Amino acid sequence: MIIIEGMFWFALAVCGLFILLGLKSQKGQASGLVNGRLAAAGNAPNCVVSEAGTPSERAIAPLNSSLEQAKQAVVKTGGIITAQTDSYISATYMSRIFKFVDDVELRAAENGIVHIRSASRVGYSDRGANRKRAERIRAAL
Repeated sequence: MIIIEGMFWFALAVCGLFILLGLKSQKGQASGLVNGRLAAAGNAPNCVVSEAGTPSERAIAPLNSSLEQAKQAVVKTGGIITAQTDSYISATYMSRIFKFVDDVELRAAENGIVHIRSASRVGYSDRGANRKRAERIRAAL
């Protein structure tokens, strides 16, 4: 009985931590452009980026579309557009249970391609969620 009670309190504490992290992620914002490019992926495996120079484990292919088509694909897959210029779009996606917010950013480039960055705002690992999201956006095109 003591073991079960201890497991209950541990599970409750973990759920509480996830709720707090979800709330923290809701207060952030997208990285934006850095020197005219999407921000680098960083060290955590919870981000994918199509810009040149991205480490292979975090690299993803750019989208073969116009910025407007990519925007429509983001909205179709559940993204909420948060900012837009002639060459840049940012959007957010929110998880259902703990309300974690992830950012998707798009940058129009030459030759009819759109660079994409999908990243979690909090945490370290996303178990491939951002790569899958980018591929769902690609499939929606």
